[in-house]
Amino acid sequence: MYCVAAAPLGAPADNRHAGAWFRRFTIAAAAIAALLGAMSFTQAGVLITVNKSTQRLSVAVDGEPRYVWPTSTARRGYATPNGSYRPERLERKWFSRKYDWSPMPYSIFFDGGYAIHGSYEISHLGRPASHGCIRLHPKHAAVLFALVRENRHDTRIVVTGERPARRVDSRARHTRQTSRTWHSRSAPRTVFESIFSN
Repeated sequence: MYCVAAAPLGAPADNRHAGAWFRRFTIAAAAIAALLGAMSFTQAGVLITVNKSTQRLSVAVDGEPRYVWPTSTARRGYATPNGSYRPERLERKWFSRKYDWSPMPYSIFFDGGYAIHGSYEISHLGRPASHGCIRLHPKHAAVLFALVRENRHDTRIVVTGERPARRVDSRARHTRQTSRTWHSRSAPRTVFESIFSN
């Protein structure tokens, strides 16, 4: 009697277990789908990363690295703000009203008056040189401007790092010292020595 009673009770228990398992599976599948959807959403669009420590600007599109360019951020006495931003305004041709109407082609404004823009002072790229904006070679700025214009609502700008410490080129300093020492030792000391030194 005990075995007979146990059989009918066992079947519904298995069905309840199967139903609970199916519900858990459905919830887990939905959670995974939502997570994957969120991941693909965060990777979609354009991510511009500015590293002040290395003076490099990198661009990733849909999670794939696309460009790495030298840049110039704020020099001593000025600041380029760190943080995560969205493009606020795009200006194909712009001139700085604050700094002597300096040209700022392909400006991507991201924090009030701060912008990523082209600069004709290309010899300064790769080291801090600006009043706070992020400078690029005009050709690179044009490429970035077009990319952001097409993906304006899916673009994020991240500024990180610190202004690199001022480096002294030890080789140049050594060359200057050696040259100064050589000239001081080899320079004639009298008129007589200067006449007969050749």
